Amino acid sequence: MPIKHCTLVLGSYLNAYSIIQELTEKGVLDIFIIDFIKMGAAYSNKIKKFQLIKQNPEDLLEKINRLHELYDYLIIYPTEDIHIEYLYTIYSYIHKFSFIPFNTDNILLTLNKYYQYAQCEKLGVPYPKTINISNENDLDALDALSFPILIKPVKREDIHGQVFRNLQIHSKTHLEEIRTDILKHMSENLSFIASEIIPGDGSQIYSYVGYRSFQGDILNEWIGKKLSQYPNDFGIFASASNNAPSEVLEQGRKLLHGMNLMGIAQPEFKYDCRDGYYKLMEINLRSMMWNRVGNISGINVQYTQYLDALNLPVPKQEQNHNQKIHYIYLKHELLNIISRHGYYKTFLSIIKSADKISLAFFDLSDIKPCIIDTLDLCCTAGIACLKKFTIFEIIIKTKLFRKIPLFSKIKL
Repeated sequence: MPIKHCTLVLGSYLNAYSIIQELTEKGVLDIFIIDFIKMGAAYSNKIKKFQLIKQNPEDLLEKINRLHELYDYLIIYPTEDIHIEYLYTIYSYIHKFSFIPFNTDNILLTLNKYYQYAQCEKLGVPYPKTINISNENDLDALDALSFPILIKPVKREDIHGQVFRNLQIHSKTHLEEIRTDILKHMSENLSFIASEIIPGDGSQIYSYVGYRSFQGDILNEWIGKKLSQYPNDFGIFASASNNAPSEVLEQGRKLLHGMNLMGIAQPEFKYDCRDGYYKLMEINLRSMMWNRVGNISGINVQYTQYLDALNLPVPKQEQNHNQKIHYIYLKHELLNIISRHGYYKTFLSIIKSADKISLAFFDLSDIKPCIIDTLDLCCTAGIACLKKFTIFEIIIKTKLFRKIPLFSKIKL
């Protein structure tokens, strides 16, 4: 008799919604969502239930145990690094009845970007010139890099609200201006890496996405590239496509095998026109924002995990590279048009060059997530417009304004 199982997606933003879309298109039922806040995917009619949790592993454990009372087996999909950290913390309590999609022997280490770059050195994968920053003396060593440079935490900390995601340093003078802030963060046991900035805009970012089983086989994989980012060239996905060169495929495979990564992993590279190499930016060890690109170009990595978790045969799939398939997050693209001078030309070229377009969060049979995301766009766009006027920017940044529920979750 088959075991009674369900799917648990951690997170309720676009990456979570894309997982839900792919699984339901393959006939998967009994999908649950857990998140710290309620976003678009939580309103989907494709899920069975959404639950809010507190931001700690104990509450996650409690909710998982309650779900286990109803189901024998849980197939879990994290969508943020913090989910991985929490799952690792509670692993010993849930692993007997859960499919947890990562290698517990090295997962915390592989979340560290400096370790990722060290593995690139070992495996012969190109990466930017990088310095580890863990004390004040390391800041003085940054002269070895050419400005501008990019400083970011060795692992994602901005999701905790503690620190910036990345910070571009334009000169030695600029570094001195922000030295105190960085030292303050280091006193809170945070470490950073500083890397050379590879020239080129957000359209030079490429990705490999693969699912590697616990037996060490890559069961399905796809490649793609970002066409644009929001809010700038060091931001997050706005539009993406299904096209990338073979070097990205080869380097991605090399990292998954060489680092013994399990489950879904996404090495992200940037093309360096100075030497022609595709250099690793970071490795995401969970489903990232534009994971839908694989699905709409013929590769079902999310469903691959589902089948593998249940020990079912996994069909080998071939990605469609015959068409230019563009995946567009209109919310981010419209915000780019509002905030970036002349950006509309970039957006028009993304539209015109596509053979096929798929819109993020848009599904006529499940329209509520799109409506919720559009309402968020209206609030964010309104603020972006107001910020063009100095007096309104001052008001928007006040603590009183941020206490208004409608605006409290908007990133300024």
